[in-house]
Amino acid sequence: MDMHWNLDALYTGFDSPEFIGDCKKLDSKNDEYEKFTETLSKKCDISETLRKYVSLRSEITAFTEKLICFCNLLFCADTNNSRANFYIELISVRENRTNLADVRFIKWLASSGFDPKTLKGTDLEECIFHFEELISKGRHILDDQTEQIISDLKLTGSSAWTNLHNVLIGSLTGEVQTASGKSETKPISQIRALAYSENADVRKQAYDAELKACRKIEKSAAACINAIKGESITLAKMRGYASPLEMVLAKNRMEKSIIDTMFAAIREYLPCFRAYYKKKAKMLGLSGSLPFYDIFAPVTTKAQSNFTYEEAADFIVEKFSTFSRKLGDFARNAFDNNWIDAEIREGKVGGAFCENLFAISQSRILANFDGSYNDVTTIAHELGHAFHGQCLSGNVILNTEYPSPLAETASIFCETIINKAALKEADKETALAILEADISGAGQVIVDIYSRYLFETALFKARESAPLSPEELCEEMKKAQITSYGDGLDENILHPYLWLIKPHYYNAEWNFYNFPYAFGLLFAKGLYAKYTKIGSAFVGKYEFLLSETGKRSVTDVAKIVDVDLNDINFWKNSLEIIKEDITKFLDL
Repeated sequence: MDMHWNLDALYTGFDSPEFIGDCKKLDSKNDEYEKFTETLSKKCDISETLRKYVSLRSEITAFTEKLICFCNLLFCADTNNSRANFYIELISVRENRTNLADVRFIKWLASSGFDPKTLKGTDLEECIFHFEELISKGRHILDDQTEQIISDLKLTGSSAWTNLHNVLIGSLTGEVQTASGKSETKPISQIRALAYSENADVRKQAYDAELKACRKIEKSAAACINAIKGESITLAKMRGYASPLEMVLAKNRMEKSIIDTMFAAIREYLPCFRAYYKKKAKMLGLSGSLPFYDIFAPVTTKAQSNFTYEEAADFIVEKFSTFSRKLGDFARNAFDNNWIDAEIREGKVGGAFCENLFAISQSRILANFDGSYNDVTTIAHELGHAFHGQCLSGNVILNTEYPSPLAETASIFCETIINKAALKEADKETALAILEADISGAGQVIVDIYSRYLFETALFKARESAPLSPEELCEEMKKAQITSYGDGLDENILHPYLWLIKPHYYNAEWNFYNFPYAFGLLFAKGLYAKYTKIGSAFVGKYEFLLSETGKRSVTDVAKIVDVDLNDINFWKNSLEIIKEDITKFLDL
């Protein structure tokens, strides 16, 4: 079975007539869109103007997506591809051309007094939510000159601070000892990877080396995070938001009451996770609570099942088919038609991702498959993203962008299908490895994410008054970790520098990039719980839910499957699934 993807459905190459032609068409459509927005006035016929907008913006989005995705996919498969890198820059410039035109259209629509609900029953009915969202955005857009100044200043403001942080982390190194006792300099990414070592001394040494390395750049990193968060506070106020969190919630189409309810449920279940960490400490031969550097320590040395790529494909298709034939057939099609680049090779980026290609109603998945069970679940996870994209493909392309909290719904759902099936077939030690990996991941998404949310909340509150010193940032991080992990971790061996290491804090466009992870996991688990109760009758509702994620609020998407996100019992039911796994783990 071929482990390389085929991108011919996009373009056959940079010199192909189709690629060159689409670049020219994108330029032409951008010109047309700019002229269109320059002539907008109160005298315009609303319906005709909206039709023109949908047509132009859809074409621009489709051309841009095809071009930029082709370039990005080629580059990720081979980072030595200089032409791909060149065209990424070129297409990105074209993509940015729409910014000012978008602002003009949004401001015109917001000031028109038009009610999108009047489009019900017309050919534009499917765009009602899109227009409502634009009008809502319009209330927070400033005048053209100010918006342009903000955009320009960001280049030397938050964007520059983000780049500096990337450089600091990218060049950060630490000293660790080799097996022979010699000191060796390693990049911080390699040092952090040692947290998964089977050797306890290696894990401890890597932890010490990481903290020591962080101290070398703590002042520079503190300057970065203070500048980025300070800018976010200023812009939120300028745009009329009560806080950066309110701005993030608006972008994510959800209310604060939802995350308040979710975290209230999480707090009730923290003792379950703490019991897991204590059990893990005991299994590792420790008498007290788990030290931070042992969070990812393996609890069994037994190798998990080794799969060939073909066996992995058959396993995934078989298990997906137990949920629905459509999901199984979809996965088979992805494998058979080379949607997946799974080979490990030099020059290819690490990790895994899925790129939805709405312009051609397909997806492409990058993975680095080494035959482990973990890599099987990774491909299943990414196929979930691809299936989500397939369910959305019947929509106008303007309705295919879904908020971060819903981004992991299908992926985690598919991962859950695989894990539940594998556990039924596993022997005791293999089950232990599968369970521990699953619970450990949930611990990161629930317990650690809660600590990050607490930290960022405290950070913003303090930053409104003054910048924080490295010592103050470390203290706030420790407070958050103690509140979340409790006696599950040794409070004398925490990680006070996670504010420096985690890149999520250093993007002014995505503050509080933490709660969406917890939401995604628990929402998907909650849906799986409904499936186990309802059975095959749930399948159609689930697919419809995925198809609607681009044109409804998070609250209204959940209502499709009769879920009230402000009902704490929904979140508790989701957490019960994880608790059941923890109970099994404790009994093994």
